[in-house]
Amino acid sequence: MSEKEKANGRILAVSIDSHEDSKQFSQKLNERSAGRIDFPMLEDKSHKVIDRYGILNPDGKGWPHPATYVIDKQGVVRWLFVDVDYTKRPTNEQILRELRKIS
Repeated sequence: MSEKEKANGRILAVSIDSHEDSKQFSQKLNERSAGRIDFPMLEDKSHKVIDRYGILNPDGKGWPHPATYVIDKQGVVRWLFVDVDYTKRPTNEQILRELRKIS
């Protein structure tokens, strides 16, 4: 993401993993790939965010469906990508396109 795009948007990850587990995950991923995880990874063991956005996977033993949101500065969800197939994720270009729409 360019500096201009960073100024108009912020990336956060939310997981039921502990902060320490998320830190270890991001370190391993950063070592194995060309990309970098350089955004906060927030802990949601109590499911407050997961429940608020309705993404709990009823068959996932407490795990949510992976989801990506673009939320504007007023807290309004402007774009959502969620799929019951955890292997399906939006591309970086899809996310950036949606961010550009609200910036």
